[in-house]
Amino acid sequence: MDPESAEWVRALSVGAPTREAAVERLYARLLRIARAECGRRGAGGDADDLAQQAATDAVVAVLAKLGEFRGESRFTTWACKFVVFEVSATLGRHFRRTSPEGWDVEDWAAVPDRFGLVPEQQAEWQDLVLGLRKAVHEVLSERQGRVFVALVRNAVPLDALVAELGTNRNAIYKTLFDARRKLRARFVAEGHLDEPGERA
Repeated sequence: MDPESAEWVRALSVGAPTREAAVERLYARLLRIARAECGRRGAGGDADDLAQQAATDAVVAVLAKLGEFRGESRFTTWACKFVVFEVSATLGRHFRRTSPEGWDVEDWAAVPDRFGLVPEQQAEWQDLVLGLRKAVHEVLSERQGRVFVALVRNAVPLDALVAELGTNRNAIYKTLFDARRKLRARFVAEGHLDEPGERA
């Protein structure tokens, strides 16, 4: 274990005279990381409250697992993993509590507004939206459809969907990639899109 990590473990140990000060230093460090993560993930106006909650939960988790730290990485690197996890979990819980829509609401009429489509092209976009809705139900698996609708149509944050489905980011990325590939193939076959590499 490197000297700095050993000092963190010693200072945070139960009964250490420096424990309270060390906990405050750890919280301040994890709060900075939580704020950066919340900003990176687009937490919005609640970002600071969510970051404080995530940092607090991370400190509690670090203290509870302090005896499991083996020094295979720096202590601060190890502790950072806790706060990144807590930011993800906190954002997921927050979105579920505050979302005005359900996870699977399919208000396809709102798609043009969601993607900033201009009213002058309403007839053209209406056909595409209807085609997209039909393709989602006919081409995608149930899971692919749910992920696509949540992320693309409803703009559910990725971390919230990960928490809701009890999976991980990579699995969601793969599901969304496969869904988009299937939808693109359908739109190419129907003449709505050009083949990859072709120009309109």
